[in-house]
Amino acid sequence: MSYCTSRLKRCTLQPCFFIDSAQTTSTLVFFWELPSVHTAKSASLEQQIKQTGLSFGFQQVGISDTQLDRDHQRYQEWIEQNYHGDMGYMARNSDKRLHPDLMVPNTLSVICVRLDYLPDENTSPEQLLEHKDMAYLSRYALGRDYHKLLRKRLQRFANVIEELVGKLGYRVFTDSAPVLEKALATRAGLGWQGKHSNILHREHGSWFFLGEIYTDLKLECDKPVDNHCGSCTSCIDVCPTRAIVAPYIVDARRCISYLTIEHKSAIPVEFRSAIGNRIYGCDDCQLFCPWNRFAKPTTEGDFAPRHGLDDISLLECLNWSEADFNFKTLGSAIRRIGYQSWIRNVVIALGNADQNPDIISTLRQHHDRHNALIQEHIDWAIQQQSENA
Repeated sequence: MSYCTSRLKRCTLQPCFFIDSAQTTSTLVFFWELPSVHTAKSASLEQQIKQTGLSFGFQQVGISDTQLDRDHQRYQEWIEQNYHGDMGYMARNSDKRLHPDLMVPNTLSVICVRLDYLPDENTSPEQLLEHKDMAYLSRYALGRDYHKLLRKRLQRFANVIEELVGKLGYRVFTDSAPVLEKALATRAGLGWQGKHSNILHREHGSWFFLGEIYTDLKLECDKPVDNHCGSCTSCIDVCPTRAIVAPYIVDARRCISYLTIEHKSAIPVEFRSAIGNRIYGCDDCQLFCPWNRFAKPTTEGDFAPRHGLDDISLLECLNWSEADFNFKTLGSAIRRIGYQSWIRNVVIALGNADQNPDIISTLRQHHDRHNALIQEHIDWAIQQQSENA
């Protein structure tokens, strides 16, 4: 009785008529019907876990072991080449990243999930890139911060698993700790790692977030899927800054996502023109990947674009005050870059826009409102605009 009572909020109240053999009247009574995932005794624990994950809105659930040995050398070589740039956290705690059981003691299995995020838009991302006076932001950042949404959902998912098995040792992650999530996702069969380093699925492309539950359950693991990139090099060929230095290897120091989000100082002049109108991240390697023609828009309302960020002019972005920035990025992943990086990125994009006297005059008006770092980028942008005249 206590088992059922503790879960009444997730149970469904069903009516039933009971006829007393000693009476001619019937009595309406109710019983609690548990969700089918809990009553399907014929299903394995792994099947029940996956079905539970799907019921929480994840598009896919897979299970991995903790054996990442084949990824050790590749990861260490990437760090030794300094391809992580200023992201010192990528080099710290590498043992925990490569050995999940060191990150969370007693971890035996990792439950991996996929959550689609591609928003449904009136203007295609490709068209936005062609309109140089408009701002382009990575599609994942247009709506609510995925860290918060995914973490809360994973926690609820883990709570239900614990109800299935009893006391459970676990910890949930979503791009928030030393977790080699792409390697785990491939071992869990969620897809294969493409040449751009993102995880690809044959029927859903790569527009999705990943999340993990480290658990002390010993579960049967899923089989990795085959790599289907073949001889295709679309992602490598289209990268504006040639950041994909070899198949499956990205030099973050050249990547627009890194430069506009992680890099906090002056953006190297050699990359500024290639940034175009991308003011937060870059999606080119996904936009032009043939597998993403199968991707479908998300059904998650929280990932819908906010504050018109899917169709906003660069000049409007420049005119945001710091208070505007803080308000309009509340609950957004964009908030983490801070106002200074936001203005820096917008200024570079305006320098790359088609020549427009309004842009030059607006940049000059903003020059003395900002610090030396921003002023240097404004000077560059004005020079670019003047040369385009």
